[in-house]
Amino acid sequence: MAGDGSGAVAEDAGSSAPARVLFPPTFSVSEIKNKQRRHFMYLRWRQQQRKEKLAAKKKRRKEREALGDKAPPKAIPKTIENQRVYDETTVDPNDEEVAFDEATDEFAPYFNRQTVPKILITTSDRPRGRTVRFCEQLSTVIPNSHVYYRRGLALKRIIPQCIARDFTDLIVINEDRKIPNGLVLSHLPDGPTAHFRMSSVRLRKEIKRKGKEPTEHVPEVILNNFTTRLGHSIGRMFASLFPHDPQFIGRQVATFHNQRDYIFFRFHRYIFKSEKKVGIQELGPRFTLKLRSLQKGTFDSKFGEYEWIHKVCLSSEVVLLGERG
Repeated sequence: MAGDGSGAVAEDAGSSAPARVLFPPTFSVSEIKNKQRRHFMYLRWRQQQRKEKLAAKKKRRKEREALGDKAPPKAIPKTIENQRVYDETTVDPNDEEVAFDEATDEFAPYFNRQTVPKILITTSDRPRGRTVRFCEQLSTVIPNSHVYYRRGLALKRIIPQCIARDFTDLIVINEDRKIPNGLVLSHLPDGPTAHFRMSSVRLRKEIKRKGKEPTEHVPEVILNNFTTRLGHSIGRMFASLFPHDPQFIGRQVATFHNQRDYIFFRFHRYIFKSEKKVGIQELGPRFTLKLRSLQKGTFDSKFGEYEWIHKVCLSSEVVLLGERG
């Protein structure tokens, strides 16, 4: 082993301890010609790096315990989250102008408890099995939602029928190459309509260590980092999909987490292990959304007026929904 140039083996004479590979400071795995030996030495190098990192962590912890109250404060690691630049479009929820907008926007009847959410979930024309299963699982997450399979019917004809049947929202799941890749959310009867690009869709059977099937209890809703004007509108749009009063006995929670303008959706159940420890288990499905456009009124691809359209900006970074992490 010492003759292949990859490292030297140091072993005490008369000791039965396993050999330890000592890598030189300028060691490079890529210099090893043999593929199997290169892979083996890479794994040994990674193992050594982990051991050194763990030993340094234990040493620092012992030093802090020895110093007690005199120990210096822990260093805060630099991350994209804490190094981001403050966004001027971030709004204060207690601002009078924001409160006035909330009292007069299209979602005010929901938040004033004048309407009860009733959702219609439909698909693109001739959906495949994966999209159909995703719609069925999504209907178990959103209470009082109904799945309708389109058969060539245009959205301009579906929307008046939804309004006549007292539906408050319309969700359209689009697909490409048998994979769900888009979501259109239209608030009825007066809009607005949001178009999202969908990715990283995982059905329940594809999630590891998932919990049992969700119950019919109304879940809690958590909205994270929807802090800008645009994010505020999108957050209220998601909130209006769920009934007002969650049933906490069901221990289910739907989370919309915005980070770097990507909206991550997760559906969990609380597990109370003891009086102090609480765990969670994911129920599914899970998916990620990216806002593409926000349109006034209901869906109208030809004559619709857009409030916002996603444009790729290379010269500067623009925070859209409220979180740049």
